[in-house]
Amino acid sequence: MDTVLTTMFYFWISLFLVYFLVQRGLWIFSDVAKGTVHFMLEKALGPGADLVEGRSGSGARSWILQGTFWLILASMFTFTSMWLSHDPNALHSLASWGYTANADELASAGVYAALYGSVSMLVIGSGFHIIPKLAGTELASETNANLVSFVWTISVLVVVVGTQNNTILGIEIIPLGTAINFVALLAVILNQLLTVSNRTRSLALPGWLILIGLLSNPIISGISIISGAVDDSVGQWLSYHLFGGAFFFAGVTGVALYASSIASGNPLWSKSLVAATLFGSILTINPFGDTHGQMVMEVFGPLAGNMVVEFSNQDMLVASFLMALAFIPVLAFASNMLVTMRGSDAFIDSPDYPGNAELNLGAWLIVPIALGSLFVQTDTVSGTNELVGIADSLSMMSLWLILIPLSLGAALSLYPELTGRHLFSNNRARTAFLMMTGGAISGLFITMIADFMDMALVEMMVEDSSSLSEELRKIGSVMFYGVVIGAILHSLNMVTGIFRGKIISAESVKSSSISVESYSLVSSTTVRKILASGANLDTEVIPTRENDEKGSATKL
Repeated sequence: MDTVLTTMFYFWISLFLVYFLVQRGLWIFSDVAKGTVHFMLEKALGPGADLVEGRSGSGARSWILQGTFWLILASMFTFTSMWLSHDPNALHSLASWGYTANADELASAGVYAALYGSVSMLVIGSGFHIIPKLAGTELASETNANLVSFVWTISVLVVVVGTQNNTILGIEIIPLGTAINFVALLAVILNQLLTVSNRTRSLALPGWLILIGLLSNPIISGISIISGAVDDSVGQWLSYHLFGGAFFFAGVTGVALYASSIASGNPLWSKSLVAATLFGSILTINPFGDTHGQMVMEVFGPLAGNMVVEFSNQDMLVASFLMALAFIPVLAFASNMLVTMRGSDAFIDSPDYPGNAELNLGAWLIVPIALGSLFVQTDTVSGTNELVGIADSLSMMSLWLILIPLSLGAALSLYPELTGRHLFSNNRARTAFLMMTGGAISGLFITMIADFMDMALVEMMVEDSSSLSEELRKIGSVMFYGVVIGAILHSLNMVTGIFRGKIISAESVKSSSISVESYSLVSSTTVRKILASGANLDTEVIPTRENDEKGSATKL
């Protein structure tokens, strides 16, 4: 059997086994496991548990706020790397302090800070709120969730330092940061599994998307090491895209689908499309991201080999087929998101939920970017390599125009429920959205135009570089600076809102209608709409009559 099909088979079997254990438990050992995990999450922390608060929602707030902090750093690293790509000596003065700025190293730092610092923390933080809501219970340990957020931040900081100098005192820094990150992730998974074990109702599909995304990370890591996938370039490429599909895509789509119902007040349009998104994220190979597995080599350190292996014919066919199938969950997610947010009427932006704009942006752009990524990855797998010149720009678009808007939009939509307050300023949130969106779209598209020009010059075997291409890259980097400003505005708006935001009333908080026990019938509707709201055969339908009688003054 070939590398791609063998690794995918092991991944599917392992994930099915884990799903079975989550659903069925550990038989007579379930109660023992629950008690042991609860002890590990809280009592085993010792004095560390007293450093953070354990109030309801404190864990999710901590993760989301730190995620916005990493968003600022990620945008700054990315902007600096784009500027140094056309002006390598822009930061030469830092050499007097012993630091030599490099565009490639800063770009790598920006990717790690964005993926593991911003996107991951926003998704995990939102998941700490969403899964208990859908399970009808409380988070198993708010104290552990709060404390582990700082451990995760430390791990990302170590990894970012490793991108600049990977060996310090003979120790490889990126694998060290990855090990710390893995320990923190295990604590997150155990916390969520213990929460799900105490559920009072069946977990809705968006909750399973988040949970499967978390569980897939250690599963993929173990399979990649055991199967030897990290020893060759094909396995590294596959592991990279499995992480992107199962961990990032599944997690982001899970929180985004839940947030779309919260932000719009509409039920999810189709549970079947949510199921298609869930199974598609597991059974296919996600085309987003780089055309190589360099990140896997850096993360696994000494375990990863440098041997170059080209795609065999069977690997090429299987990888191309599974990547083409990945378009099914992408279309299912985008259509479900857009119709849910639109509802039965034209979509109107709610001032209380500024995350609507980010959610709409990600849902609209995921289809064209997925199509472009599919062309580039297929070109790489086939060995043609004619489109490799735009791979980096397209990978940045996947990050800054899909993953970050969807995860940030979900966090903004959940913000009122988590904090009990509105954002400090809706106008500032709107300005931040325009700055980030305008900067990312214009900056990255202009940079891609420069990439196309360079590709054309290479094809015509022109030795001299184009001055127009360099000018376009300067314009693209300047435009991308808007992302930095937007990230700062978003972060300040969320932090300030905790202290000075308008306090929301209980009736103004919207709830998701993904899973319901009762359905209020206020007007004529169809059975399909009732079932789409999350109702089942046991859901009680309550007719609500309207009173047209003239009201009178209330006696005080």
